[in-house]
Amino acid sequence: MPKTFVLAPDSFKESMTAQQACQAMQRGIIKIFPDAHFIHVPMADGGEGTVDALLLACGGQRVEVTVSGSLPEQKVATYFALIDQGKTAVIEMAKANGLDLLPVELRNPLLTSTLGTGEMIRAALDYQVEKIIIGLGGSATNDAGAGMAQALGVRFYDAQEQELPMGLAGGQLQQVQRIDLTALDSRLQHTQIWIASDVTNPLTGINGASAVFASQKGADADMVQQLDANLQHFAEKITQCCQIQVANVAGAGAAGGLAAGLMAFTGANLHSGVDLVIEQTQLAKHIAQADYVFTGEGGIDFQTKFGKTPLGVAKVTRQFNKPLFACAGYVGEGIDDLYNEGFTAIFGILDRCCDLATACQHGQQNLERTCENIARILKNHN
Repeated sequence: MPKTFVLAPDSFKESMTAQQACQAMQRGIIKIFPDAHFIHVPMADGGEGTVDALLLACGGQRVEVTVSGSLPEQKVATYFALIDQGKTAVIEMAKANGLDLLPVELRNPLLTSTLGTGEMIRAALDYQVEKIIIGLGGSATNDAGAGMAQALGVRFYDAQEQELPMGLAGGQLQQVQRIDLTALDSRLQHTQIWIASDVTNPLTGINGASAVFASQKGADADMVQQLDANLQHFAEKITQCCQIQVANVAGAGAAGGLAAGLMAFTGANLHSGVDLVIEQTQLAKHIAQADYVFTGEGGIDFQTKFGKTPLGVAKVTRQFNKPLFACAGYVGEGIDDLYNEGFTAIFGILDRCCDLATACQHGQQNLERTCENIARILKNHN
């Protein structure tokens, strides 16, 4: 009887999309199981690939839009998705204000803003959606969503009662003395905002947005301290204006504090990114039909157990007691706990020692070969 394989990988960053990973997995497995049935469920956790995964799974509409980039005068041609018969919009902040959109020499979280993300939200509101899902992975920003808020009508004033210009950045937050919500887009009152993220860091402090993530966005040690102080100041102003405390809320530090700004100014609620994608793609229904499940992403290590895509897939697979095989560009330390979460086996896909660029270049071939070898083992033990 033909076997059914559910293929549910995340993207392998800088190497292949989740959809390409599905195709590579199938190419390997089908060599050994030529009559197999394959169900592709490209996954994401709120970061790169979330919009595309849900477009593919839900058959929605791609909406093209041009918005502000992370730096002043920068424009980005991008898109978001409409799913659920147009009732839900899915946005990736990284498609407007992502780190990958800036050359290394221009990355500076003192200067970057989430203005473009706010413009994408505003564009989605024009479609009269009932819900907006916003993925927060891969940001270039550290502005606590101040730029996003400006795009939606929030006004910020300095000590001289001068309105601060559009595109407020992480290095300018200490100038904010008053926040005016009177022009905030009224459509937000009738729209659910769901934050899709796998980050649990608070906004400020030693585990906050600046201390943990800002160095990845171009900040040196002095800048990290300045950015954290600015976020603390901004959080105090949010409390004064909105009567909401965001500095120490778990997850508020996602995307340079964009999560905090979304909670404060749009009433957004935090959700596990991978759980949202699992729900929208009906992964459980597919796994219930499967003989074998394959997942993977660029790296699997101790961080995977904190809500990464492979763990989300494992939790669903475990409910149905199905074998789960995970593939990764690298397999790091601390994976022993994952075998207690439903993983049958975890495989690194590299065929030799090489640099990152070479590994990324040959990712699809390496994934195909690894899945073929896993399939050989399965065939011989049937």
